[in-house]
Amino acid sequence: MTWLATIASTSPFVGLFGTVMGVVDAFHGLGTAGSGTLRAVAPGIAEALITTAAGLFVAVPAVVAYNQLTARVRMFASAIDDFSRELLNSLEEIPVRSVQAPVQSTRAMGSDLPRGG
Repeated sequence: MTWLATIASTSPFVGLFGTVMGVVDAFHGLGTAGSGTLRAVAPGIAEALITTAAGLFVAVPAVVAYNQLTARVRMFASAIDDFSRELLNSLEEIPVRSVQAPVQSTRAMGSDLPRGG
C-alpha cells in the first residue's frame, strides 16, 4: 500500500519534471535555430508531451489501485472488528462454572441409620 501511495503521488511530479525539461529543450532548440519555426521547437514539445503522458499513465492506475485496496482493507478490518465483538459477546454469555468441593450427602455420613432406642 505504501508503494502504491508513493508511486501515485510522485509520478505526476516526474511527468511535470519531464514537461519542464522538454520545454527547456524546446527553448534551447529555438535559441540554437535562431528562428521560431516548428522544426526548432517540435522535438522539445514532443518530449514534454510524452513525459507528461507517461507520468499520468503511471499515476492514474496507481491511484485507482490504492483506492480499491484501501477500501478492501477497511471492509476487512470492519468485518474483523464485528467478528471479534460477536465472539466476545458470545463468550460473555457462557456461564462460568465454579469449582466447588463435592457436597456430601447425609446418607454418606450415616445419618439414615436407625438410632438405637
